[in-house]
Amino acid sequence: MRIFAVILPLVLLCLFTIPSFAQEAQQSEAIAEKMAFKLVRGVTNVTTGIAEIPKQSYLTIRDRGNIGYVVGPIKGFGMAIYRTLMGAVETVFFLVPQPGYYDPIIDPEYVWNGWEEKRVESRKAKEPESGVKKGE
Repeated sequence: MRIFAVILPLVLLCLFTIPSFAQEAQQSEAIAEKMAFKLVRGVTNVTTGIAEIPKQSYLTIRDRGNIGYVVGPIKGFGMAIYRTLMGAVETVFFLVPQPGYYDPIIDPEYVWNGWEEKRVESRKAKEPESGVKKGE
């Protein structure tokens, strides 16, 4: 029984520590490249954060209709502040491999990304056709 109490922890220790030693370390060039991308992304987002105002205005008008003339600039102003602050965070902490492994903090990565087609379902698609009567 005493041998079992000694051997079991040793076997478990070997099982859990050997895979950690087998992991290959990343090359320093790849790490430096990811750091540089994070720094450039941060500086770019600080510089272009103000472009969120016309972008969000356009997207909100396109997706929501006339209410976008009011909501769009407000949403754009908030996104401009958010993008600028997150760009500043990425610029200051470009040496830190967070979040993920030098992944972008915000999505889309840059202000010029994210112009896909309608992101919300339009109200016209929800309305029933007026020419069709029930029961016919």
